[in-house]
Amino acid sequence: MAQRKGRRHRSSGAAAALTGPATSSCLHSVSSVSGVSGVSRVDHAPVTHDAGSIWNRRRVLLLNSTYEPLTALPVRRAIIMLICGKADVVHDDPSGPVIHSATRSIAVPSVIRLRSYVRVPYRARVPMTRAALMHRDRFCCAYCGAKADTVDHVVPRSRGGEHSWENCVACCSACNHRKGDKLLIELGWSLRLAPTPPKGQHWRLLSTVKELDPSWARYLGEGAA
Repeated sequence: MAQRKGRRHRSSGAAAALTGPATSSCLHSVSSVSGVSGVSRVDHAPVTHDAGSIWNRRRVLLLNSTYEPLTALPVRRAIIMLICGKADVVHDDPSGPVIHSATRSIAVPSVIRLRSYVRVPYRARVPMTRAALMHRDRFCCAYCGAKADTVDHVVPRSRGGEHSWENCVACCSACNHRKGDKLLIELGWSLRLAPTPPKGQHWRLLSTVKELDPSWARYLGEGAA
């Protein structure tokens, strides 16, 4: 029995050393909704949502202290950063959920900002994803201008075309079907805009997020990077 207590004591001491008092107190401030420890309940106004969807699907835009967009955080991570004093709210969501703990209530924000500047490693080329490509082409077909729902290789891969920013465009299903594996010159078609790689840190965020909160728009323009 004495040995078990000794092991328990050493185990808890190691955990405390790893987390540290500040992190530990922050995590305990957030209590239990859908397996998250510390939140007593979640209220919604005026629309009700499933509690699980708040924690798993909703994202909060994180800005650097310079207002440069960094990433989209899960709600739990954003709330912990606010409680720990590492970030401040930039935009509240009046119609969004409110999280209640034993001592305070926090409205889930749309945008938060770091209090301290974080240096972001420079990366020359933005990785190409379907989401980023659709955002670049504004969800419009590169050939007819209709709503795009797929991606097309301008020079088909079967004819040596690369899977790259310069050779991929957003495309509607009708144009994609008509084009097949033909070249534009064979069809007499032309591109509405020349496809180019996007530039700016915010495009790394757009490459991972399909649906954007409208309040994020002002931070995701060319001038925000």
